[in-house]
Amino acid sequence: MAALPDSLRAQPLLRQWLALRPDGRVRVFTGKVDIGQGISHALKLIVAEELRLPTSAIDMVTASTQHSPDEAVTSGSLSVQHSGAALRCAAAHLREACRQAMAMRHGVAAASIRCEEGRFVHAQDGAASAYTTLADAALWDSPIDPVHVQSPAAAQDVVPRAHTAGRDDVAAKVFAEFQYIHDLTMPGLCHGMVLRPTTLTAEPIEQALQALERQLQATPGVLAVRRDGLLLGVLAEAEHVLLKIAQHFEEGLAQGKYWRSRLEVPTPAQLPAWLKAQALDTTLVVDKVSVQPPAQTQSPAAPTPAHQRHAEYGRPYIQHASIGLCCAIAQWHGVSLGAGLDVWSHSQGIYNLRRDLALAFAVPAEQVQVHHAEGAGCYGHNGADDVAFDAAWLAKLLPGRPVRVQWTRQAELGHAPVGPAMTVQIEAALNAEGRLTQWTQTVWSQGHGTRPGRGQTPALLGAWQTAQAQPVCMAVNAPWAAGGGSERNAEPPYDIANVRVLNHRVLSMPVRVSAVRALGAPVNVFAAESCMDELAAQQGVDPLAFRLAHLQGAELARAAAVLQRAADMAAWCAPRPSAAPEGWGRGLAFARYKNTGGFCAVVAEIVVEDQVRLKKLWIAADLGHVVHPDGAINQLEGGALQAASWALCEAAQIGPQGITSHDWARYPILKFSDMPSVEVNLMPGAGHASLGAGECASGPTCAAIGNAIFNALGVRIRSMPFSAEHLAVAIEAM
Repeated sequence: MAALPDSLRAQPLLRQWLALRPDGRVRVFTGKVDIGQGISHALKLIVAEELRLPTSAIDMVTASTQHSPDEAVTSGSLSVQHSGAALRCAAAHLREACRQAMAMRHGVAAASIRCEEGRFVHAQDGAASAYTTLADAALWDSPIDPVHVQSPAAAQDVVPRAHTAGRDDVAAKVFAEFQYIHDLTMPGLCHGMVLRPTTLTAEPIEQALQALERQLQATPGVLAVRRDGLLLGVLAEAEHVLLKIAQHFEEGLAQGKYWRSRLEVPTPAQLPAWLKAQALDTTLVVDKVSVQPPAQTQSPAAPTPAHQRHAEYGRPYIQHASIGLCCAIAQWHGVSLGAGLDVWSHSQGIYNLRRDLALAFAVPAEQVQVHHAEGAGCYGHNGADDVAFDAAWLAKLLPGRPVRVQWTRQAELGHAPVGPAMTVQIEAALNAEGRLTQWTQTVWSQGHGTRPGRGQTPALLGAWQTAQAQPVCMAVNAPWAAGGGSERNAEPPYDIANVRVLNHRVLSMPVRVSAVRALGAPVNVFAAESCMDELAAQQGVDPLAFRLAHLQGAELARAAAVLQRAADMAAWCAPRPSAAPEGWGRGLAFARYKNTGGFCAVVAEIVVEDQVRLKKLWIAADLGHVVHPDGAINQLEGGALQAASWALCEAAQIGPQGITSHDWARYPILKFSDMPSVEVNLMPGAGHASLGAGECASGPTCAAIGNAIFNALGVRIRSMPFSAEHLAVAIEAM
């Protein structure tokens, strides 16, 4: 019996995923949202392929809690694996049910009915019928049977070449015609802003806040002002009124004028020691031993390793740094309009957000509806959910009117969760033949998740700062079976006899931390792949050959093939180019995302001048069956370039008053002028299940750049970012 995809277990009925319009167009419902990764197009291609329809006949319905299946959060590179698998089963179920209905109508076997361009054709007399005439009302309430995906009758169908169709949204985005959430307009729309301290908790300076409140109330164009705990909200008819208020407020905020707060935070140099000194929740994640000793006997002493390596790697706190600002619209309906709250948000988890908004405002979840509207691309837990709370909190002042809230740049960088700082220690041992025999990877990090919808109290910034404040949620990790959080990819992908992974979750959170793209994987892969390079160099062995020697056997064949493909793309084994300038170097790295997802290898070419200049990336990936190659390549490129920015530029600045890197001068990211050439190669994977593309390149990219620096200069930098300052310190320490 075919396995039922996870997303179908809670939503098993056909009508929860598909619907037919009278004109024959198919409406598709999904709980996965589009955050710039183009998942809507990939899912459309899946449905079109299974229904034997052109993509022009498929309408993707924007996700909303009013009609979409609950598929939790769009994260973890799982949209094709989860929603894609569910929709494939749903479409195949509809197709085969209609084929059977056509066969029964003509008194023939289903195998004699061919589906072509959405029409079911009788092989003998040529009679044809469409979905609209074959799908009866009872069919929509039937549970989806996944067995139809492998229907033998489908082999004769004419399958459209749907993968060649381009995305519907690209042209509109290129020509600035696409409607993002920032562009939504509604009758009666007004604008709001929430003023708050720079830290999670603070002591109000009442005299200054009361003066500010009076000033706001007297400002022309202001509709209402609300004070609640640490929050001071203002509503205005026009956005420009708020922009002037924000400028004045942020100047005073920088001077410590409105709240007293003092965080105890370490300096960047103190971070590793600080993480280790906090209260810890320790978990033995992996304890793999090649040979277990017999019961009631003492195990023999392990042979003394020929070579050992002990090193520590790390990353500071990092920020989302979305170029587009977080934005939301909320509208409360009065009794005469039917009690309830509507929110338009670019949240990655519309049902999770609904649950926490309901908790925060003490209303039944059924009275809250969250509608997704696409925002600027952001992968991880940014401020989208928090700004939705801000809009809903302010909208209570004007029931019936929609309220739009857009964070300022200072709020965007200063109030959104940050990615946790991490320290990773690796102890590795080799035998006399140069084989890895032992590997221990130990991680110190706060948890990587404070997303909404997962606790007994709301995980929304504003709900923690009202007069009736909800408790601040401590960051946690996803279960190891789901990929983990700080320990993600801490288990090396190589054939090593004895492996231990220890995860120390730090139980202190002076600033809010949560999920940034790929969670702990980039740091764990950076640490492991840097150590692999160090071990190879210690023995005088080529880094590629050393890795391939530990990727032997059928189970690791796909991994070895990806690594070899990336090396071939970059002509890894060729001599150093004669025209290579001083400071030129290359590095490679490999990982399988979450140890269960996409295989990815990256080769990076750099030139070290006044700083590290990234010149080119070669990326090879095995993603199994690829639904939309162009979309997969885009995701691999985007993930790699964001990781390159982390590796080369990014480090949050945090002081006693909270996050201080709240502009582009203090939080630089990789610029368009810094972008390298990127070449991507997708491995053939038609015989394998689909695997996600969005996050698998992150870790290998960070590690490949670090390894390239060593190749160029003979200097090993074990902590990101590889900035000019860190580079200078490493060179001086040689």
